[in-house]
Amino acid sequence: MDLAATAGHGSHLTLTTQAAERAYKASSDIARVETRLEVGADASLHWLPQELILFEGARLRRRLRADLASDARLLLVEPVIFGRSAMGEHLHDVRFDDRIEVWRGGSPLYLDSVQLDGDLEARMRRPALGGGAGAMASLVYVAPDAEAHLAALRAMLPETFGVSLMREDLLILRMLARDSLNLRRSLLPVLDRLSRDTLPTSWRL
Repeated sequence: MDLAATAGHGSHLTLTTQAAERAYKASSDIARVETRLEVGADASLHWLPQELILFEGARLRRRLRADLASDARLLLVEPVIFGRSAMGEHLHDVRFDDRIEVWRGGSPLYLDSVQLDGDLEARMRRPALGGGAGAMASLVYVAPDAEAHLAALRAMLPETFGVSLMREDLLILRMLARDSLNLRRSLLPVLDRLSRDTLPTSWRL
């Protein structure tokens, strides 16, 4: 699956999904999802898909690249759920290869890669990796007011979340939670703040 979206000069574009994305057990080979986002001069783009749920036996290679003009703004989040805990699901055989790239003016601004292979439940129990987390999310915020949000976000986040100001206009958040419900409860106030209370309705259901 290939996805592409462009926010033209001076525009604002918000993209989301109706429901959670699902990566089911693969019958053969590896599923591939590639997304390209372009944000023009004086434009902003909010990439706000709902959670990706990984199922036992999933094989998924996902790539997302955002290319920004020098004064473009971006809010990007990618939540991932490691099986549905309420359904008693366990992930012992999964391959998940995920990469997020944000470029500005032809130069890399943020590059991040996650590779999880094999017994995901056992790996996420390791204290240095997941500490028993059943869900995670990555968030990127590029805007002139990024630094102004740093203290407020740190005050509202639980201890399994972390936020860093990589440069004066670039905030990065990494999030771990016990399950999807707890992830969303903590993530919603962050998204409300950074989107200025303009989250799509599907996030409220």
